[in-house]
Amino acid sequence: MNKPQFHKYTAMGNDMLVIDPHDIDFELTSHNAQCICDRHFGIGADGICYGPLTESQPFDMQFFNPDGTQSGKSGNGLRIFARYLCDALYVTDKHFQISIEGQMSDVNVLDESYMTFKMSMGQATFQSDHIPSTGISRDMINEKLTIDDNNYQITCVNVGNPHCVLFTDNLSTQQVKALGAQLEVHPMFPERTNVQWVQVIDKHHIRIEIWERGAGYTLASGTSACATASASIANGFCESPVTVEMAGGTAIVDVDIAWNIHLTGTVQSIASGTFSADFLANLD
Repeated sequence: MNKPQFHKYTAMGNDMLVIDPHDIDFELTSHNAQCICDRHFGIGADGICYGPLTESQPFDMQFFNPDGTQSGKSGNGLRIFARYLCDALYVTDKHFQISIEGQMSDVNVLDESYMTFKMSMGQATFQSDHIPSTGISRDMINEKLTIDDNNYQITCVNVGNPHCVLFTDNLSTQQVKALGAQLEVHPMFPERTNVQWVQVIDKHHIRIEIWERGAGYTLASGTSACATASASIANGFCESPVTVEMAGGTAIVDVDIAWNIHLTGTVQSIASGTFSADFLANLD
């Protein structure tokens, strides 16, 4: 059997591919990423972890959304890539580092089966210049946004990529899908934004629904868990650690007083395989 050219994993229902540049002879362009992620004509995935691009720590990677754009950071993608590095024996210990878009993540494997990972996710900021957002420089905590004559209270946070968080007493998947698409491309966000709705259960537990930039409605997102936990703490609703319940599973987010974040969650392997000649003919 030929050496696998892709490896499929899931992190709480967020299914992604790992493509190792050492195993393919084509460039992973935006077009190629879209073709591969297509659920009808490709392998199907919520994104692609591309790497390692470096031969030693920190292992550098890129993350492609299913629409072919690149994401500054993906929490589930980082965790999936960490699992691949262990599976492929790039690392043999339980502590190592990954880099994405110049941002470093420390990885700790928490079990013998290499399924549970705790990772540093950088620092949360609510500062509008770093989201980025239009308007005067400010902390974007509980501010009003009007869409179609409806007023919403939003908290915006960057955790390596931008997020717009709304709080509600009743989560609605239908509302997430309808309003998420509008908020993602709202003129306030020149680089677009991820969108989450949060229901606070208690001081250490929230439920969320997610609209992901470049992907749409999704079952789980590591950076969304980090962003919503941080926003819940900033608004005084929660205290660290925060258990974040998503449609696809649950993650735990630790946030210290300097807004440094650690994310704990699981990864499972699904399959490995090779691309057919017919499929490769459609790529750049």
